[in-house]
Amino acid sequence: MAGRVTMAQVARAAGVSVSTVSRVLGDRPDISEETRHRVARAAEETGYAARRGRGQQRGGLLDVLIEGFTTAWAGELIAGAQAAAFSQGFTLAVTATSHPRFRISDWVETRRARPPEGVILVLSRARHDEITALASLPAPLILLDPVGTSDPTIPTVGTTNWSGGAAATRHLLELGHRRVGFIGGSPEMSCTRERHEGYLAAHREFSLDPDPALTRYGNFLVTGGAEHGAALLDLADPPTAVFAGSDGQAAGVYQAARARGLRIPVDLSVVGFDDTVLCAMLAPPLTTVRQPLAEMATEGVRLIAQEHARSGSTAGRRVELATSLVVRQSTAPPTGGAGGEPAGNEPAGNEPAGNEPAGNEPAGNETGRNTKRRAS
Repeated sequence: MAGRVTMAQVARAAGVSVSTVSRVLGDRPDISEETRHRVARAAEETGYAARRGRGQQRGGLLDVLIEGFTTAWAGELIAGAQAAAFSQGFTLAVTATSHPRFRISDWVETRRARPPEGVILVLSRARHDEITALASLPAPLILLDPVGTSDPTIPTVGTTNWSGGAAATRHLLELGHRRVGFIGGSPEMSCTRERHEGYLAAHREFSLDPDPALTRYGNFLVTGGAEHGAALLDLADPPTAVFAGSDGQAAGVYQAARARGLRIPVDLSVVGFDDTVLCAMLAPPLTTVRQPLAEMATEGVRLIAQEHARSGSTAGRRVELATSLVVRQSTAPPTGGAGGEPAGNEPAGNEPAGNEPAGNEPAGNETGRNTKRRAS
């Protein structure tokens, strides 16, 4: 195959997603042997494996600074970065910045004696002085969303957050929901603001003015979803649907709904954002906006390799990868509302407790003591 072979080309040849190729090349354990062989064969046939071998002659360390790596979201990013780094011949080092004693300025000093080949920054916020300190290293710096503060001289890789937020909200409004809650991350983060703007734009398409009381800002974690989901569901006029800014926060909304005896999607529809492995673990499986996390990391590594190859300037470049809505079983028309009774639309796996596989319900959906919700 002529030209630079990409991971996307390998994915097409193997008949799998780019994230699956990334997980295979990153030696993730959650891949079947048949899929591993198929991806390996496609990599060899397209010439990707040969290019990877040549790239390994480059060597050098590639650093990823990320707040934490215990979430499924972080795991997808790191897996993508690991596979891409390996294909380009880099060694990947991941540093969690969430420790209270961690200081970016101190970390930069430890890297001055032997600077990395590049730094990928994945933080919820970064101060100007921290960006300046990182930029002082003689190494390319790439920002990945959801960094809230960026520098126009530093390349950034993100996704179409506005479109994703609009698609998630539009889906719920098309089902007939008229009171749709929104739970984002910190309002300081550009991805949160863009997703909320998409949420508002979808309402305008339907000539609706959303209730400001239905907008909450959390932390993108399960805890934030549970806390703000509970606050929304305890309103005198609660939402019939919630758009959560992450799959983790959606799982927290599941917890809040379960604690109140509500069934998903019969009594409450929920949409997440990210499309991590958590979606399939929830009961019912979560409708979400797919954010190409592995591809984002891959693009970040590619920009660093491009900077080293001097094959084009990356300064100030903004790369946006497309999001897409993945409809599963956590959304349905509101019971008794404009969308009518969702008869026969209740997904399998939403039966009374005892029918679910043990240990496979991280944010359960028990129906034994459910009460009917009033729909808008």
